Amino acid sequence: MDWSLPDGAAGEYENAVMTGEAVETPGVDFRGRSVVITGSSSGIGRQMAICFAKRRADVLVHAGHQLAAAEEVASTLRSLGVRSEALCADLSTTAGQDALCDAAYRWQKHIDVWINNAGVDLLTGPLAEESFEAKLAHLWNVDVSATMRISRRVGAAMKAAGSGVLLNMGWDQAECGMEGDSGELFAAAKGAVMAFTRSLAKTLAPSVRVNCLAPGWIRTRWAEQANDTWQNRACDEALLRRWGTPSDVANMACFLASDAASFITGQVVSINGGRL
Repeated sequence: MDWSLPDGAAGEYENAVMTGEAVETPGVDFRGRSVVITGSSSGIGRQMAICFAKRRADVLVHAGHQLAAAEEVASTLRSLGVRSEALCADLSTTAGQDALCDAAYRWQKHIDVWINNAGVDLLTGPLAEESFEAKLAHLWNVDVSATMRISRRVGAAMKAAGSGVLLNMGWDQAECGMEGDSGELFAAAKGAVMAFTRSLAKTLAPSVRVNCLAPGWIRTRWAEQANDTWQNRACDEALLRRWGTPSDVANMACFLASDAASFITGQVVSINGGRL
């Protein structure tokens, strides 16, 4: 499959990446495939949903609690000509995790791609004022336990069906560490997800591919209000001297889920502009 850009498209591609717009990747078509993306009512997850829909995938949109936001994304996807539904499930509980899996397989009997993108917001949400212990409990329940339990259940179903792709969400700095409470928390949780991904890939091979996305400094809601120190640090630490965008992560997710990545499994892929 040819991943080169058509003649004259390089400038258009660069501009789209810098502005955070979805970029059409030549040669990727998910027509007839079903995709589930947890935490896809906003941010990186929302951009993933749009990128897959633009490549003709049917997408199940998930939110933890904000059904209206999930419905808005699903409506946007349907306007692109694909099937999409929205649902809420609290992934901090085993009951919520099981309910999401049950609903997904009622929606489609076979899931081709499942992305565990949902994660706890410790920086800008209500949890920002909680204690270290409370943050750890929430982060572990959603980012680690939910990812593991859902991946094992969905992975087993995919293996029985003979095919499938699982993608998890790590963090590029989990392997080198970051100072402060948030750094300690995220490194521990995402480091666990990254290690789990490598092991699950061995369990589910060769019929199911399992990889992990490890974003670096991505311009999300927290980044928009970060002070100059963080703004400068994000750009200084990247060889490309800019923040990443949700589209940078979404485009990598589409690639890893596609047939073009059919020989890639058990990998943690950094998306960080070449962090120094």
